[in-house]
Amino acid sequence: MPQLAFAHSFWESYDVLEKPVRAGVRKAMQKFQLLTVPELHMDKGLHLESVENARDPRMRTIRINDFWRGVVLAPDDGSDVFLLVNVVPHDDAYTWAAKRLYTTNSATRALEVRNVVAIEQLTPVLEKAAVTADSLLFAKYSDTVLHELGIDEQVLRAIRTIVDKVQLRAFETLLPEDQCEVLQYLAEGFSPEEVYRDVVATRRPVDAGPDPDQSLAVAIANTTSRITLVTGPEELSDILEKPFAAWRVFLHPSQRRVAYRVSYGGPVQVTGGPGTGKTVAALHRVKHLLARSPDTRVLLTTYTNALAASLRENLALLLDGDDALLARVDITTVNAYAHGIVTRLDGKAPSLMGDREERQLWQRVVKKLGLPWTEQFLAQEYRHVILAQDLRTLDAYRAASRLGRGSALSATRREQLWPAVELFESLLRDQKATSHLKICARAADLLAASSPTHDHVVVDEAQDLHPAQWRVLRGAVAPGSDDLFITGDPHQRIYDSRVSLRSLGISVTGRTHRLRINYRSTEEILTWSTDILSPVTVEDLGGEGSDTLAGYRSLLHGRQPQADGYGTEQAEVAALVERVQGWIAQGIRPSEIGVCARFNVLLDKAYDKLAAVNVPVVRVRDNPAPGEDGVRLATMHAMKGLEFRCIAVLGATATAVPFAREVTPASVDALQHDSDLLRERCLLFVACTRAREALAVSWSGTASPFVPR
Repeated sequence: MPQLAFAHSFWESYDVLEKPVRAGVRKAMQKFQLLTVPELHMDKGLHLESVENARDPRMRTIRINDFWRGVVLAPDDGSDVFLLVNVVPHDDAYTWAAKRLYTTNSATRALEVRNVVAIEQLTPVLEKAAVTADSLLFAKYSDTVLHELGIDEQVLRAIRTIVDKVQLRAFETLLPEDQCEVLQYLAEGFSPEEVYRDVVATRRPVDAGPDPDQSLAVAIANTTSRITLVTGPEELSDILEKPFAAWRVFLHPSQRRVAYRVSYGGPVQVTGGPGTGKTVAALHRVKHLLARSPDTRVLLTTYTNALAASLRENLALLLDGDDALLARVDITTVNAYAHGIVTRLDGKAPSLMGDREERQLWQRVVKKLGLPWTEQFLAQEYRHVILAQDLRTLDAYRAASRLGRGSALSATRREQLWPAVELFESLLRDQKATSHLKICARAADLLAASSPTHDHVVVDEAQDLHPAQWRVLRGAVAPGSDDLFITGDPHQRIYDSRVSLRSLGISVTGRTHRLRINYRSTEEILTWSTDILSPVTVEDLGGEGSDTLAGYRSLLHGRQPQADGYGTEQAEVAALVERVQGWIAQGIRPSEIGVCARFNVLLDKAYDKLAAVNVPVVRVRDNPAPGEDGVRLATMHAMKGLEFRCIAVLGATATAVPFAREVTPASVDALQHDSDLLRERCLLFVACTRAREALAVSWSGTASPFVPR
């Protein structure tokens, strides 16, 4: 009985096939596994055929149906392991297979593939151009050094023509995987010794001899990071029935350089647009910090409970479920961490007041004091000035900067406003309740009077944290080397927080890194979504200047996003149902489809209509299990940190985005008005950039002014 192994290239092609074709693949593989190796070379309905003029004589194709064929690498050394590498249309299968060559890397001993024909055609052209080049990218590395890193003769000749990293990126899809990564590392400035340590040695078998074993079975066994070996019929059935759920933790060398730097002299800031791998870099940094000492304790924190749960799940995958390592990482939100500190050190759990009750208290304050400001203005002054700067006395308030507030307040006006702050806090005490930010302020005080709780703090989604929350994190770890590792994107700031990290004792000067390559969405989705923010300027993560998406790009390509208006909400929801059914008919699993809207009332209507036509559907707020079937429904705010193959954004109307209740009138505070509008733009941007392959944005009536035309 033959053994089947599946290359990741196979899963990438299989995962996007329509349901009938996937069923054909399952049937063919099950039949394949029941035959003996000699029988495979006879006509048993599988039509295992050689590929004419193939550069790799082991190439075969196998019949899936009249239109589709699987591409198989067959053993020629007497072993029984067959490698499934692709599923493509009939004619394309032979063309694709004829150009590929599978070889064993001399350094890592892993199986790798190249488009040998394309490299042969491109190399002479670039050699002519290289003659006149001022410099070549890899000129300083000798042939001997490159050979020791696994670069073979064909690749060596090709890369000797490359003048810069742009040309290297053009080559990347043609080159063998391990050799390509070695070259990427060198191009990013790593030394050959570092590349050998971080790329070659980590993949090279411990018992590797002086010469690579060319056996296909041995090479497959050495390539577990890119090949899945199936040992029996039950495992085959299970793996083909379920989506390929290998979590992508690959780091581009530019990301790895950030995540695995031995040490930093202080806080580090990593920024980048959606899909650039900030969170993955943060998780790898946790792994690196844990490896440095058996006693290290790390606080891994973020903004929401849903994001914390995602971090916990993905870190467990990255650490291979090592409970001992996971036990040394506390994964939680900043608010939950602060609540725990106050509960432990004060001896009792604080009682939390909700946003609605807090607004009602401010209404009571305005009514009782008869002040010339609205409760909205006072609440914002309290959040953005009093709590942000930790002001506790009238004298401190008189001297405080109000940068970012649009209404000037003289010393006399501040004296008039301060009693409102005192009354509000008095009402909080009377009700024996407090707010999240007040809990954070108390936690920061307690930490300052005690001692840090962790050796390192890693922060994800940092753009939404308030200064009071940053003070808690500053107190959680002693200032010094590798104290804070911060990732975020100011273009995804969907909550009303502004911060100057420097003013909080968190200086990242000389330790900032920007990621610019999107690994999630297609270039078409990325370009369309970026246009949502193109008219505005975004303040950077640390409050020291502006940020930009210039140079932000994707290496993936696909369909243009759809943007459609409808006469009625009913027509819009009906079109959504048809669109979702179409995606499912194309082979997209319901759980790979996300539907979002600003408000739950519209999502409820979508839920009912989808369920009525037997489309499985679940609400993200109900915390469905990762494998649970069903289209995911969520508000735009709840989409943060999620991603789907297909996204439908409903209700992108002029009255929902921006939502008037969330936008401060310009007459109350002009700067806050502009800030609120920007936050509304960011919300739509976040929702759209959750899509990997397909994006559809719709509205009924008048479209949001933020929707690109």
